[in-house]
Amino acid sequence: MHKKSKIWRNMEACFMKKKTTKQQKIHLSKVASLGCIVCANNGIQDSLAEIHHPRTGVGMGQRSPHSSAIPLCPAHHRTGGPGVAIHAGQKTWEAIHGTETELLAQVRELLGVKC
Repeated sequence: MHKKSKIWRNMEACFMKKKTTKQQKIHLSKVASLGCIVCANNGIQDSLAEIHHPRTGVGMGQRSPHSSAIPLCPAHHRTGGPGVAIHAGQKTWEAIHGTETELLAQVRELLGVKC
């Protein structure tokens, strides 16, 4: 049987996804249950939301922690095009809808999370 080298094991550990804990899943569920924060700010209630992990303050190819998740509908998250979807141009999107940091503060306030 082939034994993996120490270098290979270390590489695997770096690139393996960490499992989401039960507590994180509960938090993400609460975040998603708020509905899209951008839609809510525009007077549209009860929109379905996906979880967006802000890129502010994290390195390339890294994701922010689940505690920093923001609820966005598919259009505001990824399908809406420039100015509508954050992944279609973040600077333009933030100029229209607010920064990820501002929206995260609003989400935390709604959830009663102190940070």
